[in-house]
Amino acid sequence: MTQPVSAPAIRARKGSAEPLVMVTAYDAPGARIVDDGGADLILVGDSLAMVVLGYDDTLSVTVDDIAHHVAAVARAKPKALVVADMPWLSYHLTVEDTVRNAARLVRAGAAAVKLEGGRKRIPMVRAILDAEVPVMGHVGLTPQSVHAMGGFKVQGREVDAASELISDAHALADAGCFAIVLEGVPDTVAQMITETVPVPTIGIGAGPSCDGQVLVFHDLLGLQDRLTPKFVRRYASLKDDAVAAVAAYAADVRARRFPSDEESYHLSPDVARRLKARRAPASTASEAPSTAPVVPAVPAVPAPRSGPEAEDSIGNPYAG
Repeated sequence: MTQPVSAPAIRARKGSAEPLVMVTAYDAPGARIVDDGGADLILVGDSLAMVVLGYDDTLSVTVDDIAHHVAAVARAKPKALVVADMPWLSYHLTVEDTVRNAARLVRAGAAAVKLEGGRKRIPMVRAILDAEVPVMGHVGLTPQSVHAMGGFKVQGREVDAASELISDAHALADAGCFAIVLEGVPDTVAQMITETVPVPTIGIGAGPSCDGQVLVFHDLLGLQDRLTPKFVRRYASLKDDAVAAVAAYAADVRARRFPSDEESYHLSPDVARRLKARRAPASTASEAPSTAPVVPAVPAVPAPRSGPEAEDSIGNPYAG
C-alpha cells in the first residue's frame, strides 16, 4: 500500500521543478476525486462555510463543522496530505485553546492544520508545533480578517504593505511552518517571498511563481455559478451537467418512463398467482356473514430461491 504524503515530504519539495497541487475537499467522494486526480494535498478549508454550508463568508464555520468534514475526508483514506483549516476564533484567544482545537482536528483525521496570519500568530504556531502537529501558514488575503481588511481585496500593493507580507512569511517559516499559502497578493510579491523563504509557497491568486497552487473544489469543477475571482480557472461545468441530469430524471418520472421493467424487482409467477388468489374478493355478496372469529391465514413459507429470481439481496451501492 502506498504511504500517505507527509508534511516533511511536502517541505522537501521546496524548489522542485514540479509544483505542488492542493485542492479542497469536504467529504469522502470529493476526497476520492481529488486524490484520484493526483493532488499532493487536500485542504479541508473553511471555504466549507460558503461552498457547502451556504454562508456569505468563512466566519460562521466552527471547529465542530471542520472536524465533521475532516473525518469524512479521512475515511476516504487518501494518499494526499490532509490539511485542516483552523476556523475563526479557534486560535485567536489562548495558546491552550489553540492546541486543544488543533488536536480535535488531528483526532478527526487531519495530518496538519492551517491558520491565517503572520507574526502575531507565531506563539500559536509554536504551541501547535510543540504538540507535534505540523502547521501550514497563510498570509496575504486572509478571509477570516475580511471585516478588518474592508472586504476581499488584494493585499500588499504598496511598498510598506508588501514588506510586511514578506516579513510575515519569513517569520512563519522561521517558526517552523512546513508550507505557506499566499492568497490574493501581486505576483511580484509572491515571487519575492517564494525566492527567499525556505519552505514551499502555495498560491491562490498569487501568480505562477509559487511552489504550488490551490483551488476550491467547487470552483475548479464548476459546481456552482457564483461570481468567481479572476484567478479561478474552471476545468468543468458540472453544475450545468447536474441540472440537466436532474431535469431528465424528473421528465422520465413524470412520463412514467422511470423506473422501467428492468429497473424493478419481481415476484416469481407462482408467488404472484397465489398472492392474487388470496386477495380475491368473497365469492358472493348475498352470503350471510360468518359469526365465527376471523383467523388470519398463515402464509406459506416459500422454498429458498436461487438464480435470477433471488432478488432479495439489494446490497449497499454506497459502501466502499
